[in-house]
Amino acid sequence: MATKASESTGVNRLALPIRGNRGQQTPLQLTGEQVWRAVAKESFAVLSHVTPAGEPRSSGVVYKVAGNRMVVAVAPDSWKARHIAANRRVAVTVLVRRGGILSLVAPIPPATISFPATAILHPAGSSQARSVLDALGSLIPAERRASASVIEICPQGAFVIYGLAVPLRRMLDPAAARARLPVPPEWQARELADLPEGGIVTNDSC
Repeated sequence: MATKASESTGVNRLALPIRGNRGQQTPLQLTGEQVWRAVAKESFAVLSHVTPAGEPRSSGVVYKVAGNRMVVAVAPDSWKARHIAANRRVAVTVLVRRGGILSLVAPIPPATISFPATAILHPAGSSQARSVLDALGSLIPAERRASASVIEICPQGAFVIYGLAVPLRRMLDPAAARARLPVPPEWQARELADLPEGGIVTNDSC
């Protein structure tokens, strides 16, 4: 799968082969920003993390995109908050519905966008948590706002996409439907070594 940089903007682009009207392959250009816009249109993701003992866990989360980060509200005593306090390294998979009405009657799988990330936990009541909760809007009931902690999720490395912006029939061919696209480097959080000890951060952001 070819990735190239735009000469005019310097943005990394992905040349994703698809079939044209006459069956020939034509390149569909995707950027990291376009992938992120697809993430922003959704609201549910699977967040994978590890326990302090190193055991894998995954949780469904409702999220909102704010700028170049994903934000999630959690209970301060939830397993997600506890595990991320011990280890900020997480992975995220967003499901993107394909097929429209047809997906209600046919077994059309969703497209997926997966990426590794750094998670930053803001404790309940902190100024950072309050400001980030504003981005979640109506997704968080008013009665939960004062007691909710907030996890900011900063994408790292590369987006791994499957079935995004390709014809439905090409989703039957994993090699044709799958691709990797670098996360824009200016989006990525500082190295973990630059952040303070412990998972809870009171004065940092992506």
